[in-house]
Amino acid sequence: MARRERVMRMSVELPLWRALTAYRVLTMLYAVGLFASAYDDYDRPGLAVAYYAVLAVWTLATLPRVQNATACTKPFLAADLTVALSGILLTPLVVSEAHIQDGGPTLPSIWTAGAVLAYAIKGGWRWAAFASTPVAVANLLERGHPARDTVHNVILVWVASIAIGYVVEVARASERTLARALEIEAATRERERLARDIHDSVLQVLAMVQRRGAVLGGEAAELGRMAGEQEVALRTLVSGGLVPVSRVSEDAADGALVRVVDIPDADEDDDADGAPVDLRSLLAPYAAARVALSEPGAPVPLPAHAAREVAAAVGAALDNVRRHAGESARAWILVEDEPDQVVVTVRDDGPGIPEGRLAQAEGEGRLGAAQSIRGRLRDLGGGAAWVSTPGQGTEVELTVPKEQSTTDRKNRKNQQQDAKRGKAGTR
Repeated sequence: MARRERVMRMSVELPLWRALTAYRVLTMLYAVGLFASAYDDYDRPGLAVAYYAVLAVWTLATLPRVQNATACTKPFLAADLTVALSGILLTPLVVSEAHIQDGGPTLPSIWTAGAVLAYAIKGGWRWAAFASTPVAVANLLERGHPARDTVHNVILVWVASIAIGYVVEVARASERTLARALEIEAATRERERLARDIHDSVLQVLAMVQRRGAVLGGEAAELGRMAGEQEVALRTLVSGGLVPVSRVSEDAADGALVRVVDIPDADEDDDADGAPVDLRSLLAPYAAARVALSEPGAPVPLPAHAAREVAAAVGAALDNVRRHAGESARAWILVEDEPDQVVVTVRDDGPGIPEGRLAQAEGEGRLGAAQSIRGRLRDLGGGAAWVSTPGQGTEVELTVPKEQSTTDRKNRKNQQQDAKRGKAGTR
């Protein structure tokens, strides 16, 4: 753990800034050494000495500025590049014509690359391209014509700085990803620890209260039922860590089978087709003492509108179980994440549906199955199917495609806009 904390405190950029600091000092000494070794090539050595004095003072005085991105401000970068460009443009004034024609180095020599690299590390490849351009122009003006060696050096600085800037951007993105992964790992470990503690204490107590209440009967049975509800809710929370819903309440008259769950309407979300929603987070509140929820270990993403409609259809199916199978019936919700669609199955152990009963109910104007379930899935491009055997329960299979068609999205947008206009007209 201590090693991981040290890694997190050390930014991936820190070695780059340290390398840049060393590069600036070494290249400053190198430029001074080149001047000393080719002193005879300089027509105005006094002017060159003055420039190297400024270069040395500037390099050493600004070492704290190249320690990190915060200290390396935009004004400093501009001034640093100005020092490099001034040295390049001063070169024709202090050296002989033969020195220039022979491809001799400019006054700052390779120190100039340090100014460009500072841009690359600070702002990425775009900043590097911006800083490389005036350096290229200054080198061409210094030489007087685009010689091969000058063009070669210009392209080398350009490509190298842009490449380093791109690597810096990738490293920063990787660092953010790593930090997020470590945060998730730490949160997962903490949730697992809390889950163990809760399992060894609270969940066992609630389970014991439920069993004892069922044995004692009367008011104790009601207390046991409530303890069972809380056990299921708490177990779902600590095991899945799903997004909590806004409100979960029980229908006291109908027992523990059905919960009333608030599902946000489409007009509560301005971008109903925006970021996908994990369907598990909307189905988790339906889990209860008599409702078992089985789901994949990974998120089940669906467009926000589709996820809400599927959750509402599941709620309608459970409501049918409560109404027609009785309080003692049990129900099971199974979520399957297939490559091109999501399948949610709601099964119960009730008496089943007599043959032809669904068509009869629809003919009588009872549209619970036709509209609340089948209609919702049809609007999403999916479907709903019932399989029922008398005496062996009923199974409702809901399917919804993961990709919603453009026409469906436009229709939903129009419906939402019509609904909003209707609400505005009634105010």
